[in-house]
Amino acid sequence: MESIKVGIVVSSDRASSGVYEDVSGGAIKEVLSEYIINPLVFEYRLIADEQDLIQETLIELSDVCGCDLIVTTGGTGPAPRDVTPEATKAVCSKMLPGFGELMRATSLKYVPTAILSRQSAGIRGSSLIVNLPGKPKSIRECLEAVFPAIPYCIDLIGGRYIEGNTEHIQVFRPKR
Repeated sequence: MESIKVGIVVSSDRASSGVYEDVSGGAIKEVLSEYIINPLVFEYRLIADEQDLIQETLIELSDVCGCDLIVTTGGTGPAPRDVTPEATKAVCSKMLPGFGELMRATSLKYVPTAILSRQSAGIRGSSLIVNLPGKPKSIRECLEAVFPAIPYCIDLIGGRYIEGNTEHIQVFRPKR
C-alpha cells in the first residue's frame, strides 16, 4: 500500500506569530488519520494570511513535495485578510465548487454564519487542494461531508490510490 502525502496549510497571522497555538492543523491530521488506512506523510506549514505566501506554499506542496491532497484551514471568511480561496484559485487549473457548496450546506446545520464562509477546492497537477474552515469541530464536520469523494477525485487527476477506513468513513468510487 502506497504512502499518501498530505499537505496541511494553516493560514493564521496570530498562530504563525505565536499569539496562540495552532489546533486546527492537529485536527486535520487526526481526522485524516482516521479516514485513511494508507501510511500518511504529513507536510505541515503554519503561515501568515498573505496571498503570495499562501500561493508559494501551495505550489511547493504540490510541485516540489508531491502531495496528493493539500488541505488548508483559515482565511476563508469575508475579512480583508481572508485570502486563502483567492490564493487557491490563482494556483489551480480547475476549481471544484461542489466542495465548497457541500461544506457550507453542512455547516449551515450548525451555525447561520456558515453563509459567510468561502471554502473552495481545486486541482493543481495531481494534487487536490481543499479549503476548510478553521475550527476543529467544523473541520471534522466538513471533512466528513466531502471526504467520500476525495479519493476518487485524486484517482481521476493521477494521484496515489487512497484506501478509506470503512470503520470511520465510506469512500465512494463508481463501479466499473
